[in-house]
Amino acid sequence: MRSEKKEPVSKRLHARNRNRDRYDLDALLISNPELKGYMKPNHFGENSIDFSSPAAVKLLNKSLLNHYYGIANWDFPDENLCPPIPGRADYLHYIADLLAENNFGVIPKGETIICLDVGVGASCIYPIIGVTEFGWKFIGSDIDPKSIASAQDIVDANESLKNKITFRLQKDPRAVFRGIIGDSEKIDLSICNPPFHVSPEAAEEGTRRKIKNLSGKTAKTPELNFAGNGNELVCDGGEFQFIQNMISDSKIVAKNCFWFSTLVSKASNLKGIYRSLEKNGAIQIKTLPMGTGNKSSRIVAWTFLSKSEQKEWRETRWKKQR
Repeated sequence: MRSEKKEPVSKRLHARNRNRDRYDLDALLISNPELKGYMKPNHFGENSIDFSSPAAVKLLNKSLLNHYYGIANWDFPDENLCPPIPGRADYLHYIADLLAENNFGVIPKGETIICLDVGVGASCIYPIIGVTEFGWKFIGSDIDPKSIASAQDIVDANESLKNKITFRLQKDPRAVFRGIIGDSEKIDLSICNPPFHVSPEAAEEGTRRKIKNLSGKTAKTPELNFAGNGNELVCDGGEFQFIQNMISDSKIVAKNCFWFSTLVSKASNLKGIYRSLEKNGAIQIKTLPMGTGNKSSRIVAWTFLSKSEQKEWRETRWKKQR
């Protein structure tokens, strides 16, 4: 087994990330004038967004998607997770670089590349960015039919996304890939932003800490600035157990996907994740560093394909990409 498992160091956003530099608030206001009502001076006296406000964060994301990605219609229920766009884009850029490593340094692009987003959510954010940046096709899976319906509404409302994103309902809440990936289906990569918290109480406490960091205020009944319902934020056993389930399930469809991957927020989970991947027979493991502001994170990716199988996959599916 080839393994590159060093704990990554915090970095800035990926060089291709459209939001690597400070937000151009003037341009964003043109895209969405409503955003002006949620701007306020920061401690440097410069205009900024009130990141402790869920409404402000959602409007900011609408503006970013309109201005940078050409998505004019993006909405979903307020109780669902509102993702930070720069961080989600970073995941896709780093995982695209991983594909390039297996394709002579060239990122495979276009509709022949299939990406599975595990837990697509109501916002459909990973597929939106992946379609826009790389022209990939996406499958979005979720255990919540309401989230799938919301994501489908977003696709239907934007011409650039039509016929490029499909959705599949995961009927077994204990499964990840079973029931989603067909027996003879080929998926070039899978991505996932797993539930982080072990309980609703832990999620609420995490929200209190985030609000205090953002606003300096302590909230007795906090309202998460990025929202999120129970399925999106909480899993029995938290992030670690969800990824353990993902690893076990990935072995069942080992030859159907080139690279499996997941975001890992807690560095303390890495040792157990590596141990599980080795136990389940992963041939190659990669740890890709990510950094957003002061927060350091990482992607763990793995494949069960041998060198000869990787070569055959590349020649069969990516040959025209070079």
